[in-house]
Amino acid sequence: MDRRRLAATTLVARPTVEGAGVRLRRAFGFGAERLFDPFLMLDDFRGDDPEDYRAGFPWHPHRGIETITYMLRGDVAHGDSLGNSGMIGAGDVQWMTAGSGIIHQEMPEGDAEGRMGGFQLWANLPAVEKMMDPRYRSLTADDSPVVTLANGAQVRVIAGEVDGVRGPVDDVVIDPEYLDVALPADAEFVHPIAPDHTAFAYVHGGAAEFAPGVEADDTTVVLFSEGDHVRIRALAGAPARFLLISGRPLGEPIAWRGPIVMNTAEELRTAFAEYRDGTFVKVGSVPGA
Repeated sequence: MDRRRLAATTLVARPTVEGAGVRLRRAFGFGAERLFDPFLMLDDFRGDDPEDYRAGFPWHPHRGIETITYMLRGDVAHGDSLGNSGMIGAGDVQWMTAGSGIIHQEMPEGDAEGRMGGFQLWANLPAVEKMMDPRYRSLTADDSPVVTLANGAQVRVIAGEVDGVRGPVDDVVIDPEYLDVALPADAEFVHPIAPDHTAFAYVHGGAAEFAPGVEADDTTVVLFSEGDHVRIRALAGAPARFLLISGRPLGEPIAWRGPIVMNTAEELRTAFAEYRDGTFVKVGSVPGA
């Protein structure tokens, strides 16, 4: 029996402003966390005008989640309370597990033409891992293999496996898959996905058919129904490019306020009280303290 995943929901990313004034598009976020469990939010911060992004994301806290930043172009300067610092460039990935608490900043810089862009995904942590020690993984473009398939499709494998090639990210509790797929016009991508995992695609170039009669183009997210594989075809006459992301849902209570996601309101109150009194960071040191 064909257990192809169909399109359960489609959403168009909405303009919003975050950080110190960064204009971006939110594919999904607060209010949709049950639909996308274990994923909480996906932001698309592609832009061609430095005025839209140069204010950046100054020092701010996270607890209880993982933040995954994937760059397409430009650079982001990063620093955090663990002592990490550096630049995230085109093709690079920053996989940050906030755990018990991390304070960091991300300050975007454009390329030579002033363009900057990429995506930030938030993944939830289960209750038993909310207060784990924070950790930071920096992956260069060369760390994530690009697989070229027989039909000319190219897939950057950040997490998961394509055609026997595994991505560099492992040891993550939600067992995620994170692929960036570029399809030639009229080419098809068929990929297995664990039946019990949540899966979605986000289009960031061209248009494709994600299920019979369901087409989606740039800045559209497609949440898939149950099944064991996806079948995606670029439309005739133009290539398509999209993220394909999946992970094991947690099915736990979610208490979410700003950059902190816990399981109860009391845990949220504790986190913000600790941030105010300077005891939020359990590993490392408060920047500037």
